[in-house]
Amino acid sequence: MKNTSQSFSSETGPLTLHQGRPASDEGRTARELRTYDLLDSLKVPFERLDHEPAMTMEVCRDIEKSLHAMICKNLFLCNRQATRFYLLMIPADKPFKTRYLSARLGVSRLSFADEVHMEELLDLSPGSVSVMGLMNDHESRVQLVIDRDVLADEHIGCHPCMNTSSIRFKMSALLDTVLPAMGPEPVFVDLPWEP
Repeated sequence: MKNTSQSFSSETGPLTLHQGRPASDEGRTARELRTYDLLDSLKVPFERLDHEPAMTMEVCRDIEKSLHAMICKNLFLCNRQATRFYLLMIPADKPFKTRYLSARLGVSRLSFADEVHMEELLDLSPGSVSVMGLMNDHESRVQLVIDRDVLADEHIGCHPCMNTSSIRFKMSALLDTVLPAMGPEPVFVDLPWEP
């Protein structure tokens, strides 16, 4: 793949949008490289920004401007018994209330799942939660839930399982190619915009 780049300015400094994976694997984690390997194997073109760790949605909004793609909130949730797990993709600025999602999924008392299950099931750490982590869920224990408002954008922006980079690729590629390769059949929901 041709490796071209384009620079943008942001509050955190200049960010450079690169085509595809890094030229070198040096300094990259195995989980990040697995993301690039999967996208390359599926022939899904993507663009990438490298940046400081993005630990908050405020930082992600700044990155989003340079990436030219919506970076949604990715929430790792579970039922009260921590026996059923969910990864919710929701627009970053949409308020999240567990009661609405619980009602739509027919699950009582949804809450945020802990770091131990996040690592065990998705091989992810807090701040790096991404739909791409589902490639590590070999037993299909995590149900992907997508708020339909996420589908409005032509592109999806997410971390490649590390919050020091962000990638973008076509939403159609996520739905038609990437998710079927990873295995999860998503559940689509319409969550309200109530504050």
